[in-house]
Amino acid sequence: MVEELGRRERKKQQTRRALIETAARLFEERGYDATGVADIAEAADVTKRTFFLHFATKEDVLLSDGPARIDLALRLIDERAPEAPLREVLAAAVQAMITDTASADLPNGMAAMRARLMVDSPAVQARILRTVFTGQARIAEALRAAYPEALDRTTAASVVGAVVGAVCAAAMACLQDDETPETTSAAMHRAAEIALRTLDLA
Repeated sequence: MVEELGRRERKKQQTRRALIETAARLFEERGYDATGVADIAEAADVTKRTFFLHFATKEDVLLSDGPARIDLALRLIDERAPEAPLREVLAAAVQAMITDTASADLPNGMAAMRARLMVDSPAVQARILRTVFTGQARIAEALRAAYPEALDRTTAASVVGAVVGAVCAAAMACLQDDETPETTSAAMHRAAEIALRTLDLA
């Protein structure tokens, strides 16, 4: 039974990844607005029903790994070593999110597509900004709960906003200049290091 559940989960993840990669390719080839859910499903050789088992809309495909990336950061904060310094924990959480982005969204082109749509599509821009803001708020709240003596709500939000903002700005600059995934990833890591150095954290 456990083995069967493992196979099902692997199959589910393979289908999800195929939908993301297919959507990224079609968004690039046809344009985001000209690509519909039916197009993605057909090109991935699945039914629309299967698509909707994984994603509610094509916008959710565009932002597909965002929630999982936030969950990764939250897990690292929750599982921190006893007495781990705040700076180290925040750095580990942010670097893990960057590494995850570098392994998926940069190679498959989804990050570059989001960067273009941030400029070209007000609706998508609003959705991306809302997603980023929500993720920052969740990370800030987790840090505040982990370090209640060091962080109040405002300070936690400011600290997380500074680091995440720096990383996002670096990524946008690289993607708009059509830099390679490797260069973009390095710039994001560098931006996180610079932001962390400027913060008054223990």
